[in-house]
Parts: sequence; structure tokens; C-alpha cells
Amino acid sequence: MAGGLDGRSVIVTGAGSGIGRATALAFAAQGARVVVADLNAEGAQAVVKEIEQADGTAVAVTGDLSEQAVVDRVTETAVECFGGVDVLVNNAGIMDRMSALADVSDAEWERVIRVNLTAPFLLTRAVLPHMLAAGKGAIVSTASEAGLRGSAAGAAYTASKHGVVGLTKNLAVMYRKQGIRANAIAPGATVTPIVVDVEQGAHGPTALGPHFVNLGRAAEPEEQAAAIVFLASDAASNINGVVLPVDDGWSAV
Repeated sequence: MAGGLDGRSVIVTGAGSGIGRATALAFAAQGARVVVADLNAEGAQAVVKEIEQADGTAVAVTGDLSEQAVVDRVTETAVECFGGVDVLVNNAGIMDRMSALADVSDAEWERVIRVNLTAPFLLTRAVLPHMLAAGKGAIVSTASEAGLRGSAAGAAYTASKHGVVGLTKNLAVMYRKQGIRANAIAPGATVTPIVVDVEQGAHGPTALGPHFVNLGRAAEPEEQAAAIVFLASDAASNINGVVLPVDDGWSAV
């Protein structure tokens, strides 16, 4: 891919497994230097080791990205180790229990919103001054089919991913004149370690069941990563404010 990523400083969140791991490896393969951010220290270090064994450059930062102190540490690491932040990938996220709104607990709502929406807000806010100073930058977030429709997840997750879509589009408009692009992917079913803790027989899973009949082939994490890397690259230099479904056509059904 002629994307001009060699030497770029890239932050990838949720990079210890799944889509995030595949994305970190893909950026490193293009010559980018990667901050591997994840809650799981063992997973993050394993990805750094993979990158280094392939003669790439990476550093791990671990912690809960819904906490401002962790966000600050991630940003500072990219600036101190790699000289700035060229690309931010807001990928870390968690699922809800497919709960219908009347069944969502305060704890489920607050945790899902905090991780899936507030954390990307905090990290984007933290890196923007560095991108603005450089006059350029690319932000790619992992939204979801649940950010495009009301039938792909529970109330909390759906609201969080619609929020990611709105945040992405607002960023694109607000900062396009400053050389910053913001896009997102909307994955469909993907082979990742995420396990959904569904309460069997609850209204939410029962109501959603019929909508998963036509979801299509489950993607490999590398297929999602390829879309993320493209959107962050110079090959997508005039693509801004786009939410790209990577879902084998599920969003077209």
C-alpha cells in the first residue's frame, strides 16, 4: 500500500488482541512506529514483541483508557518516544449484554459508555493539540454495525457506537481546515476474543435474534485492520467524515 506510513507515530488502543492487534501489526509492517495501548499488559507486551521480532518499532502502555491519567500516559509516550502523534486509532471497546433499555443496569450503561465513547473522546482531545501543532493528523475509530442501525446490539452498546459515529463526523467538520481527518469503520461480525455475556431469555436477545440471520461471513481481524490502515494513510487523503462498513454487505441488507 502506497500510503506514506513509514516513520509515522501511531497510537492503537485495544491493541493487545483482536482487531487492535491486527491493526498494530499492519501499521508496523508499513514502517510506522506504534504505541500498543491495552488494558491487558501481557497482551500488549506480546504484540510489541511480535512487532520487534519483525524488525518493527513499538512500545506498550497499559491501563484503563477511560481514566484520564492513562490517556495522558499514552499520549506522552507517543510524543516522547516517537516525536508526536500522526495517527490515532480509537479501537478499544467492550460489548454490552444485548440488554433492552428497560433491562439496562446503571453499571452496564456507565461502563459501556465510558469505555466505548468517553475513552475515545478523552484520547482524541489529548492528541489534537499535537496534531494541530503539526498541521496534520488522521484519526480512525472503530464504530460498529450497531452505530448504523438499532438491531445489532443492546441499548448501551448501540448508543455508544452511534456516539462514536457522531464524534467522528463532528471531528471531520471541525478540523478539516487544519489538516486533520477523522473516519471510522463499522465492523460486522468479526472473529475476535470478545465474548458477549447474554442473559438467555431476556427481552433484548430475544428481540434481536431474527436480525442476525443475514449478517454474512465473519471477517478476520486483518480485514478490519486493512480498512483502518487505509483510512489513516495518504492513499485516503481526501476521505474525511466517512463511516465505512466492513461487514460482507450486512449493512446493505
